Amino acid sequence: MKNIPEGTDRGLITKDNCAVAFIDIQPQMIFGVGNIARDTLINNITMLAKAAKLFNVPTILTTVEAESFSGYCMEFLQNVFPDSTPIPRTGMNSWDFENFRNAVRATGKKNIILSGLWTEVCVCWPALSMIEEGFNIFVAEDACGGVSRMIHNGAMRRMEKAGAIPVSAMQMMLEFQRDWANKDTYDACTELIHQHAGAYGVGIEYAKTWCPKKH
Repeated sequence: MKNIPEGTDRGLITKDNCAVAFIDIQPQMIFGVGNIARDTLINNITMLAKAAKLFNVPTILTTVEAESFSGYCMEFLQNVFPDSTPIPRTGMNSWDFENFRNAVRATGKKNIILSGLWTEVCVCWPALSMIEEGFNIFVAEDACGGVSRMIHNGAMRRMEKAGAIPVSAMQMMLEFQRDWANKDTYDACTELIHQHAGAYGVGIEYAKTWCPKKH
């Protein structure tokens, strides 16, 4: 039985059919992450953020209790979107708050990519709420952090059972690019790969070094 979400390009995300929400990328929340190395998590979030900016994908930032215990949106993310003011809130489920709901609906997109902290609460809960509202939710699994690997994985299974689709940061970037013949973003996209995609990025550098005429 096929399960291709309506509103996608035959199941694929494009730069024009989605929006991205970064949920609570704040220092106190990163302190608690235990499922993934924090530097790897930051790298993956940064890659997704820069990709969203490169391809003009509508992007939403949120914070929870920024002025009490969680701290402000971290600079590595805020610097990618210097003109974007994170949506503040007190509760753990972003979808409970009208300003977040309005921001999501204002994008006009049915496909929402989520990255955030923590997977089991501030990602999982709005994901479930938004699925109930008819959105297609794509969770950037490697750009989300939970307090342990077991808890993160449990939250992913809970969201998947409700209909969320697990993806990765690089997967989304490549779906935005889609075709290397798209020269307007070719150089910038390969530079993001060089900066953030590990061994793949090393391969890009190798190719540019040894095959300069092809690039």
